[in-house]
Amino acid sequence: MNIHEYQAKEILAKFGVVVPAGMVATTAEEAKKAAEKLGGDLWVVKAQVHAGGRGKAGGVKLAKSLDEVASLAEGMLGVSLVTHQTDENGQPVNSVYVTEGVDIAREIYLSVLLDRTTSKLVLMASAEGGVEIEEVAEKTPEKIFKEQINPTTGLMPYQAREVAFKLGLEGEQIGKAVKFMMALYQAYEKTDAAIVEINPLVITESNDVVCLDAKMNFDSNALYRNKDVAAMHDPSQEDEREVRAAEFDLNYIALDGNIGCMVNGAGLAMATMDIIKHYGSAPANFLDVGGGATEEKVTEAFKIILSDSNVKGILVNIFGGIMKCDIIAKGVVAAAREVEISVPLVVRLEGTNVAEGKKILQESGLAITAADSLADAAEKIVSAVKQANAA
Repeated sequence: MNIHEYQAKEILAKFGVVVPAGMVATTAEEAKKAAEKLGGDLWVVKAQVHAGGRGKAGGVKLAKSLDEVASLAEGMLGVSLVTHQTDENGQPVNSVYVTEGVDIAREIYLSVLLDRTTSKLVLMASAEGGVEIEEVAEKTPEKIFKEQINPTTGLMPYQAREVAFKLGLEGEQIGKAVKFMMALYQAYEKTDAAIVEINPLVITESNDVVCLDAKMNFDSNALYRNKDVAAMHDPSQEDEREVRAAEFDLNYIALDGNIGCMVNGAGLAMATMDIIKHYGSAPANFLDVGGGATEEKVTEAFKIILSDSNVKGILVNIFGGIMKCDIIAKGVVAAAREVEISVPLVVRLEGTNVAEGKKILQESGLAITAADSLADAAEKIVSAVKQANAA
């Protein structure tokens, strides 16, 4: 689960990470009052969306007067911000974060994340802060420093000092940076975060070490242990179909193809998408109905799939184990009648109660094409969509 920058900074501050003073606002007037309360003569107005690259997209701007703060906030609020990390529709800006200005001497990149190759956490840093870390990794990988964290001891102060030395920090900067890194690690560990990224971490003219921008996302499976973090969930930043799917315990991810998929099991779903590609088309979604799908869930799954205007055909691929094929067949028939499916529909059933399931489909009187195997199903739906498009 992702959260906004202002929420990430609230969490980090609780663990002792130094962040600039800031206030969130949902109107231009609130933004102006926030700047007035913060004081000073320089502020930063930041659009709050779950995407990086805001600065390049016009979502982070400096203001030198209270009126300018209000004007910038008004220009950001209510629009959809398109960055290199969003689709062409962007993400809605429902709030802005007004922070005090910071005198920047240096910018650094710092993060804590899981290294899946070693199954250990890693403290990662680079002196090239303020730019995309992917760009640094591609062009100058030698500028990225990593410290593997022992899961028994956690991050040790000597490791943080080693990183500080590699970053070229000096004098009192080193002690402050070590304290910052240790606090960052604690925030990561205690909140069950998946990644915490500070970009940039800045060294000020007075040698303070400050988190200028922060990104955090969390292991959704651990949110039950962090109810305060779970409460920060903002569904407005997610695809409406994915939000609807979650309400029915469906795992759905929108893609850019034209064949909708409904499958039980993540592995089978990925195999289904691969074979659709193999036969010359592309999946419009990943959708796993799980092992306990009901007629209601199947019907909702069809509604979600068909809400995508790009969908020109649907492939249902069910391997019945816990999930019985006759239950799925009843759900498919009920859904087809309720939502009036007008695109080609191919169904492949195999496993528990498969004979009963196929009989239900055959006797439904609906335009449902049965398939005997996954390859047969993929070939039939790709062909049917091509024929429908050519008609």
